Amino acid sequence: MRNILLDMIAQSGGLTIREIAIRIAVAALLSVVIYVSYWYTHAGGTSYSKKFNVSLVTLTILTCTVMTVIGNNIALSLGMAGALSIVRFRTAVKDSRDTTYIFWAVIIGLCSGVGDFWTAIIGSGVVFIVLLFMGRVRNENRILLIIKAQKGLEDDIEGIVFQHFNMKPLLRVKNTTPSSVEFIFEMGRKTYERTYKGEKSITQLLYERDGMEYVNIVTQNDEISG
Repeated sequence: MRNILLDMIAQSGGLTIREIAIRIAVAALLSVVIYVSYWYTHAGGTSYSKKFNVSLVTLTILTCTVMTVIGNNIALSLGMAGALSIVRFRTAVKDSRDTTYIFWAVIIGLCSGVGDFWTAIIGSGVVFIVLLFMGRVRNENRILLIIKAQKGLEDDIEGIVFQHFNMKPLLRVKNTTPSSVEFIFEMGRKTYERTYKGEKSITQLLYERDGMEYVNIVTQNDEISG
């Protein structure tokens, strides 16, 4: 039993240069699929990062290289796991889909590194098709309408906003003090843009009332900035 364990620890893949080149080349080719898929599903969005997209390509190749080095050698695998365990990544993920692409790149690298090319190819093809039809999703930016005015204008402000936007806005916050009142209305971008064709904008209508301090329009989205 002891001899078997020693043989397993000392075992090496013994790959030729040609086999190593094939594995890394397959990983590189499949990483291009990831690159195209990420570009397509994020194109035109503010969450798209070309640097992150290029990092996915290099991550795939590096993972494949590591797996090629480790092969069936248990000693190397344990040493590599120990070395990587001290590395911490603190980069914030802007889009939840980015996590999918990171796992995709790692899995392709693992499969290519051990020579299981068909698993990498078929799996990548299925994921690519799924993301092609379902992955191009953009969150509609929300518009926040922030209004502060003198106390006593609550009814006028609510009436102007709800009438102008056809009752679509949602009143999120209403802060009051003895001398002032502040509103935060939330609505979809489409709801806000439909009012462009009107004779007067919402800011013009509000500033026609005496006692208006300020009107702010803020775009809000679900992206996480690092």
